[in-house]
Amino acid sequence: MAILDTVAELERVYGEFGAVGEASTVKVADHITPDYQRFIEAAPFTALATSGPEGLDCSPRGDRPGFVRIADPRTLLLPDRRGNNRIDSLRNVIRDPRVGLMFLIPGIGNALRVNGRAVIEDDTELCASFAVEGKAPRTVMVIRVGEVYFQCARALIRSGLWRADSQVDPKTLPTPGQILAGLSEGRVGGETYDVAWAERARQTMW
Repeated sequence: MAILDTVAELERVYGEFGAVGEASTVKVADHITPDYQRFIEAAPFTALATSGPEGLDCSPRGDRPGFVRIADPRTLLLPDRRGNNRIDSLRNVIRDPRVGLMFLIPGIGNALRVNGRAVIEDDTELCASFAVEGKAPRTVMVIRVGEVYFQCARALIRSGLWRADSQVDPKTLPTPGQILAGLSEGRVGGETYDVAWAERARQTMW
């Protein structure tokens, strides 16, 4: 095994496969183009990547399609819906504004990536504009777009993510309650946690 610890060594290995094609570079925009806008408006899911003193964080964010609002071609608005209240991503943004988003659309092979810098706002009117079923988010992440580009479909094709025959039987994996019980030596989690979760989530979805 040889560890590559310089950029020159890395480029030597990948240079064997040829230069970067024009399509890989021309696809990058510094703003949300009309075509990229259509992807964002159709996406019900994005992964949010942030960085802070404690390390990296990648958090799933999902809602109704178009839940990430386009304020203008260089600004995105991401409401912070209810979750576990750890606010890891928000803590990171306060200390390091760099963020990355990866949008996924069910059935579509291409992903859309956005890199930028963010701030957290709790303006009452802004938060109220994102209310669902009368419940507004406590904060909204305002993301200044640095670059936008699509990621080709190879990863999703290889993984078969959207194929019906790729669906995994939940019974083959441990439940959240089982995981919690194992890690806490039975203090939290267990079957009662799993049974109650669906109703608890329904009541706290927004």
